[in-house]
Amino acid sequence: MHHASIRTANIHRAIAFYEHLGFTISERFTTGYTLACWMEGLGGRIELIQIPEPKPAPDAFADEHYVGYYHLSFDLTEITPDLPSWLTNLQERMLIAVAESQTEELQPLKVLLEPTQQQIGDRIYEVAFIADTDGLPLEFIRVLAKLP
Repeated sequence: MHHASIRTANIHRAIAFYEHLGFTISERFTTGYTLACWMEGLGGRIELIQIPEPKPAPDAFADEHYVGYYHLSFDLTEITPDLPSWLTNLQERMLIAVAESQTEELQPLKVLLEPTQQQIGDRIYEVAFIADTDGLPLEFIRVLAKLP
C-alpha cells in the first residue's frame, strides 16, 4: 500500500497529533484547493488533507451499523515490549503538550479501548484503540504469542 489518506478539519492539529505517535512529515503540498502532506512513521505512510468547511466524522468506533473504512492499525510488536506502558507514556506526553500549548491545537488523548488481549486466528494480541484529532479510530496492536 502506498498510503492511507485522512481528511482533517485542522491539518496543523492533525500533524501535531501524528508527530506524537512517531510520524514525521515527508512532503508538504496542496491538492489544488487545500493544504496536504505525507507523513511517515510506524511502518507506514499517511496523507493528511485539510477540508474547508468540515463536517463531523461519523462515529465508526461506537456505531455498530456504520459501513465503510473502520480504522488504521499499527503493529507495535517491534517498537514496544508492552502496549499498556506505551499508551500510558503517550497519554502523559499528550497531557504535557496540551499544558504547554498556548492554542487549542492539541487535546488530551481519547482512549476508545484500553489495552486488552484478543485471540485472532492462531495468535494472541494486545489491542488498543485511540481517536485522532477528528475522532477517527486508530488501532495499536502487538503480537503476544503464537498458539501451537
